[in-house]
Amino acid sequence: MTHSLDTLQESLLRLGETLPIGSAVAPACRPENLGDPEFVKAHGLKYAYAGGSMANGIASLRMAQALAKEGMLGFFGSAGLAPEQVEDAVAQSQGLAIGFNLINSPNEPRLEAELVDLYLRRQVRLIEASAYLDLSLPLVRFRVKGLERLPSGEIAVRNRVAAKVSRVEVASRFMSPPPEKALRELLAQGDITEEQARMAETVSMADDVTAEADSGGHTDNRPAITLLPTMIALRDRLQEKYRYTRPVRVGAAGGIATPASAAAAFAMGAAYVMTGSINQACVESGTSDLVRRMLCEADGADVAMAPAADMFELGVKVQVLKRGTMFAMRAGKLYEVYKAFNSLDEIPAPQRAALERDYFRAPCEDIWRRTREYFLKRDPAQAERGERDPKHKMALVFRWYLGQASRWANSGEPSRKMDYQVWCGPGMGAFNEWAKGSFLEPAQERRVAVVALNLLAGASYLSRVHALRCQGVAVNHQAAHFAPQRLEELRQLLS
Repeated sequence: MTHSLDTLQESLLRLGETLPIGSAVAPACRPENLGDPEFVKAHGLKYAYAGGSMANGIASLRMAQALAKEGMLGFFGSAGLAPEQVEDAVAQSQGLAIGFNLINSPNEPRLEAELVDLYLRRQVRLIEASAYLDLSLPLVRFRVKGLERLPSGEIAVRNRVAAKVSRVEVASRFMSPPPEKALRELLAQGDITEEQARMAETVSMADDVTAEADSGGHTDNRPAITLLPTMIALRDRLQEKYRYTRPVRVGAAGGIATPASAAAAFAMGAAYVMTGSINQACVESGTSDLVRRMLCEADGADVAMAPAADMFELGVKVQVLKRGTMFAMRAGKLYEVYKAFNSLDEIPAPQRAALERDYFRAPCEDIWRRTREYFLKRDPAQAERGERDPKHKMALVFRWYLGQASRWANSGEPSRKMDYQVWCGPGMGAFNEWAKGSFLEPAQERRVAVVALNLLAGASYLSRVHALRCQGVAVNHQAAHFAPQRLEELRQLLS
């Protein structure tokens, strides 16, 4: 059977039909069959697709709900929000497949513990653990408190953890049982029972581990093509060691921005794919219209690494948008000053004046007063330490700028456009290139579920093209292209 270019594309778009072409066959490949069916079953989904939890509510409840309603997993961006804001989101999320973020907070351990208290009290059953370098006691407490022995003797794991990691040593901790030292400490505090501690020895810390390649926000800029297979191999080795009843599932994030990248991730064995940067440009995100337009104009080189507000003193960096903002350069300068001096008073007068004029737009002491008032409510220990330790005081003042830079971006503060901190990975540029000339090019047309369904349908289409090529069929590059489809067209493809 011969096919013209148009009829080949039309036939391949019938994703659920097996297509014969001469002696070759393009097998049916429906989007709901991509990834690991155990991931879909465990979370009550239709598709092996998740939207990551971008902080400060950028991954908004509206966004998570939009994904959940299409049978995908949405995570709410709890990090950086007050506990009462997170609790309000929890209250509005009942009945949908929505998870909530728990970010590693080495500088604010009390806040992390309070968030875990909230999640346990409100029976939040799924969290995305992000930016962890090591397992914290509150995180272990969340996991182990959800263990329950059923009458059959089987262990029910009520509290599920999806960990987002980019380092093998951190992934190993999440793929292993909770550490014995943490279990002993939780037992001594009366936070878990002896039975829960024994059960914890037979379960992994995480149900799902997302291999986070070159992405927006906290990232080690690892290439997905090497990171994902490495994480899968690690999982297989630890499964052989621990013999879990439910093996850890490994998903892919970072650069998942086009049908081709999604198809590649599934082809490499990803249990699911997770998107981030491209969702921030969608109308449901919790950022401003101005930021959405800036993201829609970005290309793959318009990103840079900058100091992270939450782990500033440790030198940890996040990837941000470089085009249209000076944040990366200014944040880097603040870290240089922090490393060079031991207090605000040591900074040479001309340099300090430049910081106050261009960065803070206020005297350093005024910024300290505002910062101190903030921490007296949020974490008094930080304010008290700042009063005693001039170096820590300087760090908190500099972190004020880093934190505000994200809030200025989210609110669209026009006078601070050059200071916007917009977390973004190079995948944003890849998406923009794919969407160029289509209805998805303008920001106002980008809806998170439409984007997600396009990536899934496109991944299925390209998987069929790949199957033909593996059988020696020369597929024209035009036939191998999956163009963005509107929602009504997608519904027809997926029906």
